[in-house]
Amino acid sequence: MIEFKDMSLVYPNGHHALKNINLKINDGEFVVVVGMSGAGKSSLIRSINRMVTPTDGELLLDGEDILAFKEKKLRHLRTNVGMVFQNYNLVKRMSVLRNVMAGRLGYTGTFRSMLGLFPQEDLQLAMANLNRVGIGEKAYVRADQLSGGQQQRVSIARVLTQQPKVILADEPVASLDPPTSHRVMKDLKRVSKEDNLTTLVNLHFIDMAMEYADRIIGLRDGEVVFDGPIDQVSEKTFEQIYGRPIKDDDLLGGDEA
Repeated sequence: MIEFKDMSLVYPNGHHALKNINLKINDGEFVVVVGMSGAGKSSLIRSINRMVTPTDGELLLDGEDILAFKEKKLRHLRTNVGMVFQNYNLVKRMSVLRNVMAGRLGYTGTFRSMLGLFPQEDLQLAMANLNRVGIGEKAYVRADQLSGGQQQRVSIARVLTQQPKVILADEPVASLDPPTSHRVMKDLKRVSKEDNLTTLVNLHFIDMAMEYADRIIGLRDGEVVFDGPIDQVSEKTFEQIYGRPIKDDDLLGGDEA
């Protein structure tokens, strides 16, 4: 379980990114976080792996306050909490398989990884995860030769190879066309459920939030303005979250290219 207790985040420039956040995320939930740009979505999920550090309150992962973690515990935390980035975060000149093997860095170590000294079982795990997202045949292709959607599926395979308990995805489909976005989201939702992973995803498009979320958390100006299961969500909910009508808005997304 992930629990935010009166958590706030003020950046050094004085910007109040998060204000008194109180949330509980249950094991195995697939949660979508929505809100306008600047609402605090990225700050919220990046606090969970301490990419940003809240300035007040508590943030508990399985009962431990991760805000108190120092170097060794932080490294362990980041092994247990995987991240899928908007820009894929791949080493473009390296093969797909080597990029996926980066998910084992927390176990293998940087030096052995640089020499390509991976245990056979880790290589088998990486290949299995590439097959799970449908791109096993691309294992020995350079990452920069793949399409955007394929690169994002490589990043999902990499995070699965990390074998985390939690996956964070920060606008993972923002730079993809709608059909490719749906393919990536289907893969992410499927593998999260298969492995019973707690997953938090920031999304821009409302239609995707409605299709894939178990639960919606809405942020506005750094505060939680909605938190509920998907069956309690309506168009009015999103108008409440965004503070404006959403009909004919680009927030709706869609399947058109």
